[in-house]
Amino acid sequence: MATNKENMLKGKLYMAGGKELAKDSKKSRMLTRLFNNSTEEQLGYRVELLRQLFESTGQEIYIEPPFRCDYGYNITVGDHFYANYDCIIIDVAKVTIGDHVFFGPRVGVYTAGHPIDSDVRNTLLEFGKPITIGNSVWIGANTVITPGVNIGNNVVIGAGSIVTKDIPDNVVAVGNPCKVLREITDEDRRYWEKQKKDYYEEIQD
Repeated sequence: MATNKENMLKGKLYMAGGKELAKDSKKSRMLTRLFNNSTEEQLGYRVELLRQLFESTGQEIYIEPPFRCDYGYNITVGDHFYANYDCIIIDVAKVTIGDHVFFGPRVGVYTAGHPIDSDVRNTLLEFGKPITIGNSVWIGANTVITPGVNIGNNVVIGAGSIVTKDIPDNVVAVGNPCKVLREITDEDRRYWEKQKKDYYEEIQD
């Protein structure tokens, strides 16, 4: 016999109301409540809470409150992770986020799925599929990432996108459903390198 938590972690059908998962959820809610009620003078405390909440974290992570997640222990973030206001990560399955990943406001990362058949769904059985986001990814505001999706390295996801299928490396993708718009090119790199050079030459403060 397996527990609901064991089934959840295996991607099988489970019920979220089991005793072990209820205990885990309570801990997550406590930590996110403390995080969301912290002040701008408590940046170190916020990071400490995130390290308690997540499975693992890299260096220099910042999440702007408010933030929500189901359990936290299924979330891994790399170095230099930033999430703007109202980020939601439903982590009934693994969520793996690489280095130098930026989330705009109201990004939702949802691993949870529910049976299409209404009779089974009405029993409250559900399941999860993992989500992976690579390195150097920018995800625009109000983007939704659905269960089982893999987003590659060096990707820009346009604001308001609904990502339902895997996105390859080195592209700009946008839309509902999200589709590749174009590749990211050397011309892009040259343009933005010049913008950066001009910035450092002009700014004095």
